Formats: sequence, C-alpha cells, structure tokens
Amino acid sequence: MSKKMLGDLMKQAQKMQQEMGKIQEEAKKKTVEAAAGGGMVVATASGALEIVSIKIEKDVINPDDAEMLQDLVVAAVNEALRRAQQMVNDDMGKLTGGMNIPGMGNMFGQ
Repeated sequence: MSKKMLGDLMKQAQKMQQEMGKIQEEAKKKTVEAAAGGGMVVATASGALEIVSIKIEKDVINPDDAEMLQDLVVAAVNEALRRAQQMVNDDMGKLTGGMNIPGMGNMFGQ
C-alpha cells in the first residue's frame, strides 16, 4: 500500500471517528419510550442508554400487589433500553452504510 493510500485511509478513519462522536452526542439528546401494562407504566430512555423517567399510573399502585408493579417497571425499562440501543444502532448504521464494524454495536459500553 502506498503512502498516499495509507494517508487517505487514515483521513477517512479520522473523519468517521469524528462523525461517530457527533452521532453519540446527538443520541444522548434523543429519547424513546416503552410502556407496560397497557400504558400503566411508561419508561423513557436516552440514546446514552440511561433511564431518564418512569411514569406510573395511580391505578396500578396497589400495596397488596407490589410484585405486579415491580414486574411492569422491569418490563417497561427493559423495552425502553432495547429501543434506545436499536435507535443508536440505526444511527450508526447510517454512518457505516450498514457495514458490520466490530465494536460499533457497543458504542456506550453495553
């Protein structure tokens, strides 16, 4: 490989790295929601794969059945995180043109 080709490849890699950084920053600002129990529990996650809010309808709060509420919260949170990861993967896929680049799916250490 010539020096010019290597230099061009390095420039492309640096540009892609900068674009990935921009996508990561933008993803942190985006959110997705997921509901459980017919909307009784709603979890919102950011593109940084953090839960930013949980909404619980009063009707589902029953001191005699805390386990049901716990299950609904877990279900909503897991689905919100799955959707957030998919959102990030979709955004990264736009950058990479759908190529499967090792490590790209775990940009936030997940």
